[in-house]
Amino acid sequence: MTLEVHTFPIDGPLLITPKRFGDARGFFSETYNAKTFAEAGIPFTFVQDNHSLSAERGTVRGFHFQAPPKAQIKLVRVTSGRILDVFVDIRNNSPTYGQHGVVELSAANWHQLFIPTGFAHGFCTLEPSTEVVYKTGDYYAPESESGILWNDPMLGIAWPEFAGANLSTKDRELSLLAQLNSPFVWNS
Repeated sequence: MTLEVHTFPIDGPLLITPKRFGDARGFFSETYNAKTFAEAGIPFTFVQDNHSLSAERGTVRGFHFQAPPKAQIKLVRVTSGRILDVFVDIRNNSPTYGQHGVVELSAANWHQLFIPTGFAHGFCTLEPSTEVVYKTGDYYAPESESGILWNDPMLGIAWPEFAGANLSTKDRELSLLAQLNSPFVWNS
């Protein structure tokens, strides 16, 4: 298999590390292959690729999700720089509802994060000029988009001290987890 898959204490998200084959010229890596991912337990179809550049260290994007029927799975990776990537379980009746997982994704470590539906997702850039590329399982639907405030004290996320130095107006106005009427239900 050309990738490693690791689980988290919160059921659902997966840390994926594709193999890199290097020589004097550089490297080659197959970052996505539908057959290989299906064999690894990720039999999903992706329909859209997104690419963001965050110029400043401390840029926060999130927490975002799309409600059903336009809910999105995501496959996130960093092509330049580093991020602290965070996912929050927002599946009603889940034993880990409101809990979060954190992972560093970077161009150097080559990790990717698979996030299924039922999770809010966000990240903070740890370096300037960080580029994040992610695949989604459904198309962007602004009417289905929602989120949670990135620094909600109820979440207890240990963000870097410089986090939130650059935040969109939309993300500053997201609600708290306690105000969320989650459209997702945990299936055991």
